[in-house]
Amino acid sequence: MGDMFRSEQMALCQMFIQPEAAYTSVSELGETGCVQFRDLNCNVNIFQRKFVTEVRRCDELERKIRYIETEIKKDGITLPDIQDNIPRAPNPREIIDLEAHLEKTESEMIELAQNEVNMKSNYLELTELRKVLENTQGFFSDQEVLNLDSSNRGAGVVDEATAQHRGRLGFVAGVINRERVFGFERMLWRISRGNVFLKRSDLDAPLNDPATGHPIYKTVFVAFFQGEQLKNRIKKVCTGFHASLYPCPSSHNEREEMVKNVRTRLEDLNLVLSQTEDHRSRVLATVSKNLPSWSIMVKKMKAIYHTLNLFNMDVTKKCLIGECWVPTKDLHIVQKALSDGSAAVGSTIPSFLNVIDTNEQPPTFNRTNKFTRGFQNLIDAYGVASYRECNPALYTCITFPFLFAVMFGDLGHGIILLLFGAWMVLSEQKLARIKNGGEIWNIFFGGRYIILLMGMFSCYTGFIYNDVFSKSMNLFGSNWVNNYNTTTVLSNKHLQFPPKTSAQGIYPIGLDPVWQLAENKIIFLNSFKMKLSIIIGVLHMVFGVCMSVCNFVHFKKFSSIFLEFVPQILFLLLLFGYMVFMMFFKWFKYSATAELQDETPGCAPSVLIMFINMMLFKNTPPLKGCEEYMFGAQAGLQKTFVIIGLICVPWMLLGKPLYIKFTRGRRVSHVNHNGELTGNMELAEGETPLPTGNEQSGGAHGHDEEPMGEIYIHQAIHTIEYVLSTISHTASYLRLWALSLAHAQLSEVLWNMVLSLGLQATGYAGPPMLAVIFGAWCLFTLAILVMMEGLSAFLHTLRLHWVEFMSKFYEGLGYPFQPFSFKTIIDGEEEE
Repeated sequence: MGDMFRSEQMALCQMFIQPEAAYTSVSELGETGCVQFRDLNCNVNIFQRKFVTEVRRCDELERKIRYIETEIKKDGITLPDIQDNIPRAPNPREIIDLEAHLEKTESEMIELAQNEVNMKSNYLELTELRKVLENTQGFFSDQEVLNLDSSNRGAGVVDEATAQHRGRLGFVAGVINRERVFGFERMLWRISRGNVFLKRSDLDAPLNDPATGHPIYKTVFVAFFQGEQLKNRIKKVCTGFHASLYPCPSSHNEREEMVKNVRTRLEDLNLVLSQTEDHRSRVLATVSKNLPSWSIMVKKMKAIYHTLNLFNMDVTKKCLIGECWVPTKDLHIVQKALSDGSAAVGSTIPSFLNVIDTNEQPPTFNRTNKFTRGFQNLIDAYGVASYRECNPALYTCITFPFLFAVMFGDLGHGIILLLFGAWMVLSEQKLARIKNGGEIWNIFFGGRYIILLMGMFSCYTGFIYNDVFSKSMNLFGSNWVNNYNTTTVLSNKHLQFPPKTSAQGIYPIGLDPVWQLAENKIIFLNSFKMKLSIIIGVLHMVFGVCMSVCNFVHFKKFSSIFLEFVPQILFLLLLFGYMVFMMFFKWFKYSATAELQDETPGCAPSVLIMFINMMLFKNTPPLKGCEEYMFGAQAGLQKTFVIIGLICVPWMLLGKPLYIKFTRGRRVSHVNHNGELTGNMELAEGETPLPTGNEQSGGAHGHDEEPMGEIYIHQAIHTIEYVLSTISHTASYLRLWALSLAHAQLSEVLWNMVLSLGLQATGYAGPPMLAVIFGAWCLFTLAILVMMEGLSAFLHTLRLHWVEFMSKFYEGLGYPFQPFSFKTIIDGEEEE
């Protein structure tokens, strides 16, 4: 957790790698994932870089893998999960073997697919021919053998007298898609002027397309005609409507014989198809065992060559030079990776690393784990921290779930959140393997520890509020005593418990359960939660202002402590901090058991009215026997606080610009130029580099070259924003009270309007009715109170951190550290 206080210290390094060791060295760096490379070839077209041929080679391998994977998924074969045994990047010899294997597999798959399509096309033609022969039996007479002309075979020459006797009547048989039948009939009618007799029969079972496998519904037809000219026209129409024509003998015996031959050929072809499918399945099953490993190896290889394209070749063409950002804590890891890469290929010249100085702002890198990653993502969504400035994520781990719980204070709803978060945390290894859960599921799973803590804190605040699904728990017994007799209670609807006689001490922890029955419950809780919201808000903002001191000290901007922090904290504490103090003072001073009248609750002044009078220098006449102020010197103290607060405004407005104006000419500092060596010509293992020149400037902006007019304008905007935001941000924390009240009232409405109806049901219909109403109550509770109200409280908590808290000290003008990491590349492609 200490690493999260501020971002990691970064070093800009130059690495010199021999070309023969470049591939293995970058592969080792990709496995470590702690180096962000810079592009040294920005002016070179991406297609003209040194390793573009290798990248294209990897693209071709990826295309082949995608084709094979598509064929595997088409056959319903499940690819194995290799998350626990991820292969390393292949060496050059493995690349050649992999390329040959993929080439062979792809060729075999293409050949099998083409053969399968051809055989299925033949199978479809034979099936259609069988259907034609079987369905045309009813179109001809079984006793009379007609000498008819067949379309495809071209019937033999018949006897001239018979032909004249029959009038040269011929026919064409075939199949056509069912949706084309009506248009086909109309076209035949038009070209023949009604001289074609068409008979058709729809096929009951659909046929399968050989290329796509989709079902095709077809119709068998026979068209009778007279004349050779009409026959040619009919064939042209059949071609235009994509109808398939098949030979059909006119003799019944010939048709029967032909049907038998077709069925025999279909059986043989079906056997060949099944054997082809078995062979294809065996090939795909064998390939599927290694395909995920091959895919990852190719991705790593492609990433390595993409990274090598960022390197620059020296003038001697014997060395590759690269620049990268590296966390100083990981410099020894990078040095070891370079040594391992050179040793893997037996290079006699070792690769080495130089740390260079620069005036560029380094990237921001906050080292996180699975617990803190979710909170860091919340901060980065607002803006990545400037280099080395304080990181709010460390404190957000506690303040975020706590502020959420203040608005979501219900023990029952908190337990639901707690169980959901605990389930995701305890089953995270199994749930992390879910790849297609969707974006919403990934958000929930990524924030599982946030949900767990929100549930825990909601259980705590629900226990303090003594609120469980809008009901209270009587754990310690109420400290309020009923001093009325039964007759008085039954005859009077409005009775009050005077605190002086009915209150027997203080409830041990949380809210007394008797308030659940009180008619002034909402009035009491409103006052309590409103004051609580202001107290929490002022403390949160004071903490945010104090965090700016850590930035000023780290960046050695000690003048800003006196010129910015001191007036800001005085303005906040003397006005709103004083208001918080008066709330506590009011709680402690006024009591129902007080002997003096001016210390009884009836004489307690309103803190809000007192604060308004303080700002406007006004007075409010007190009640008879009461005092206007809570203590003697309060009037003078309040005037002093307001005057000091008003002085803080010009202090913030003019202090820093005047300081810059009078000290600008005196500053003489050494300017480090980009690329200047730090003196560590070669960084030895375990050696610490000299600090970079931008360590002192960090995330804060310098004003050395900025015109004074712009400095005055910038400081005026900053002062106006702080003064106004102090007032508006304090009022903004009242959302803690508002959402807590809304949540409690919605929960009470659901109980009284829904569940109580089932609890009041009597008779035989009572249990079934209670079961149905209980289910509806559970549904509304989960959908409205847990999910919708939980999302609302989450968003309001996020706003309180982003605007009210982080604006006091956080700039968020940095850019993230994006290291070259195989794990990040593979995980990112899987999410896409």
